[in-house]
Amino acid sequence: MFRNLPPAVRWLLLANIGIFILQWLFPEPIMVEFALWPLHGAERYGLPEFRPWQLVSYAYLHGGLEHIFFNMFAVWMFGPELERLLGTRRFNVYYLVCVFGAGLTQMLVQEYFHTDVSGPTVGASGGVFGLLLLFGMAFPQRRLILIFPPIPMPAWLFVTLYGLAELLMGVFSVLPGIAHFAHLGGMLGGYLLIRYWRAAAARRH
Repeated sequence: MFRNLPPAVRWLLLANIGIFILQWLFPEPIMVEFALWPLHGAERYGLPEFRPWQLVSYAYLHGGLEHIFFNMFAVWMFGPELERLLGTRRFNVYYLVCVFGAGLTQMLVQEYFHTDVSGPTVGASGGVFGLLLLFGMAFPQRRLILIFPPIPMPAWLFVTLYGLAELLMGVFSVLPGIAHFAHLGGMLGGYLLIRYWRAAAARRH
């Protein structure tokens, strides 16, 4: 079954699992260098320094088995169909843009609103939320079922409700240990790239 996955999804799963093992073996140096730290966290809060590559590398680190399991489950569930839709090269570009958009959004929110400055941001959730957005736009009437409550709904509604929930939880600081604005930033990055691709295709015609 694993060998039947398209190459980009297979690479994402292998890379995240492999780096998670390295993170477990060498937690401190990997977190210091590759987690996403606040832009001025070193001066203001005594945290490790921000490095530009952290805007991408943070997405390959995770906060525990449950964290990586649900993120990789979403990549496995939604990624193959989206990679076949976009093609491998565009799928890779799209995922990285979502990851970058999520990291940049989280960093700007921390910088200007001083939220969640006690530690770093890690996890592939920004990329995953970008995949959810694309799935909802590409297959809006596909039926999805939440784990709780188990209510079937079209993909466009699922994505819309999920995005609104993340916005409200971010604004009202519900579950403050979760980077809600990073999730929204992943969706925003994906949406802007989709709009760019559509505009470029329209110009060619």
